[in-house]
Amino acid sequence: MIALRPFTKQDYTQLMDWVPTEHVLRQWAGPSFTYPLTSQQLDEYVNERKEDRWIFTVLSVQSGLSIGHVSLKHNVKHDSVRIGRVLVGESAERGKGYGQAIVRAVTDFSFNELQAHRVELGVFDFNNAARRAYTNVGFHEDGVLRDYRKMGREYWSLVEMSILKSEWLEQDEKD
Repeated sequence: MIALRPFTKQDYTQLMDWVPTEHVLRQWAGPSFTYPLTSQQLDEYVNERKEDRWIFTVLSVQSGLSIGHVSLKHNVKHDSVRIGRVLVGESAERGKGYGQAIVRAVTDFSFNELQAHRVELGVFDFNNAARRAYTNVGFHEDGVLRDYRKMGREYWSLVEMSILKSEWLEQDEKD
């Protein structure tokens, strides 16, 4: 369904196009970037701490086209990986299981390539489709950070989710 390849400068324009509003930017990346997203911000994102960060462009295997983005931050000291910035950018491709496939692929990479013990992520509580996708991959809801981010006049709560390597392997045995 999908393939991952390193995110490069050639992907900048498309990613910027996928983030057309401040609301979308905040939902995708929290406070990491300012709106509008720029090449300079993406340069800084790509160049910060390369040794513990993996940034991927997501390709549709069927079409060969870029359809999304995802990043990983590896905490070697604690044998954990944080999944971030999951985005199915092409609106026509949303609702087709790509988000779930992205998280499944980077979770597998985290456990098998990076030898993580735990993989975690955060998702805003109103993003029910993403929460379902992550649960379907095997993630558990660990807790809620209430009113975690202020967006305009409202506050967004963040649901923290994780999966342990033992749970991932147990799932693999069932499949």
